[in-house]
This record gives sequence, structure tokens and C-alpha cells, in this order.
Amino acid sequence: MSEGRTPSLAELRVRVAALASASALRRVARQLGRDSRRGARTLASRCRRRAAEIERECRRFARLLALRERLFADGACRVAGVDEVGVGPLAGPVVAAAVVLPQRPRLPGLDDSKRLSREARERLAREIYAQAIAVSVAEVSISEIDRRNIYQASLLAMRQAVEALDPQPDHVLVDARHIPGISSAQTAIVGGDGLDASIAAASIVAKVHRDAIMARLDREYPGYGFGRHMGYGTREHLSALRRLGATPVHRRSFAPVLQLQLL
Repeated sequence: MSEGRTPSLAELRVRVAALASASALRRVARQLGRDSRRGARTLASRCRRRAAEIERECRRFARLLALRERLFADGACRVAGVDEVGVGPLAGPVVAAAVVLPQRPRLPGLDDSKRLSREARERLAREIYAQAIAVSVAEVSISEIDRRNIYQASLLAMRQAVEALDPQPDHVLVDARHIPGISSAQTAIVGGDGLDASIAAASIVAKVHRDAIMARLDREYPGYGFGRHMGYGTREHLSALRRLGATPVHRRSFAPVLQLQLL
């Protein structure tokens, strides 16, 4: 805040709203603490709370980058995160994404896609595509899922996603899996989409991509609710299956769909 005329509380609120760093918020909080007006003291408290939130988020994000930092220190140049989505649904493809983030990504709010709202996932997906060194997405079809089984189909999707990256990574971080057939070194991390930035980014890209597929299938096959449950076996979905029967995008090898065929 500048010396001279005392700014109004409305002006102070506008200035505080524009602050984005914890250090700036704490500096302004100290200045506001010397202001005798009750509203200024309230605004100072707000600044301190917001600064603490930013500092917590910075510490959380630093933890998401910690394994990547060790790999870079050991000589890695490009680290990819890989994750899949769509193992459990009764309909639709399984989708995997692979993402190579820059060494210092700027992705506030990055987290496991399951912990984010749809709006947050879509915003972060756009930012990931804008910042990433490489992004690839692979889909494995319903017929391939039924032929191979869902576990093998998900591994195939992850392998295809890694192989499609350009440039190729020298280390791959995977959410709780080992991907057969790739040449890069890899590390499996249980719960990796909540522990590593690269895997979290891949989980978001895969989820947004598959949700878009299911929204399209919802328009092609109305009445099943694909755009709401994304193909999972919800009460709504099972009721529609019994009422309308299976579509070409349902997985015939999955028990609820298979049982319909045996009736």
C-alpha cells in the first residue's frame, strides 16, 4: 500500500484480491494490522489465511514433484507419468494417457483426477496440454477388452500411450502397474495418481478424454445415462440394461452384460 491518502476498504479489497503470492499477502497483512479500521483488520486476517493456504499448496505440490526431482538429479531428462481410466465400467473403451511435464510445471490444484471436480479437471487438462513436453492418449476398444480381458487391455493401452510419446521418456512412472514391452525404465507407485505430479497429470488427461467419449456415446445411445455414470454399473445403468438390452459399446465379458445374454 502506498503512503499518502488512506485507501478505502473497497479499494483495499480490490488490491488484496489481485495478490497471488504468500509473501505479498503476508506483507499486506502486516500493513493492514496497523490500520485502526475494523474492516482493515478483518481483511488482514483474510490475507493471513490465504497466505497459509498458498503455502500449504506449495508444500503439497513440492511433494508431488519430489520423485521427479530425484530422477532428474540421477540424470533423467524426460520423466513420463502414465495412468489409465475405465477398468471398472460395463461400457466404453479403456483409456490410458502418458504425460511428460517440464521440470518446473505450473499447475496449481494438480491432484488425482478422482479428487477434482469436472471443471477443475477440464481446466487442468488444458493447462497440461499447454505446458507438457509430450502428451499421448491411447484407447483400447470394447472388442479388444472382451478378447484379452480388462487387465491385459489396460496394460496394452498404457504401453500404446508410452510408445506414442514424442520425444520418448527415459523414465516412466506408473500408477501401481508394470507396463510390459516398453524400453524405458519404469517405477510403479501404489496410489501414484495422488503422490506424483506426472501420474496425476496423466490421470486427468485420461479421465477428461474418456468422459468426452462417454458423452458422445450418451448421444448415440440415449436412455442409458452414459454421460452421467460414464459406463459404470450404477443402479440407473443396470436398470437401463434390463429395460433396453445391451448396446454395441457394452462389454460382453462383464458379468452384468453377460448375464443378460444368457437369459
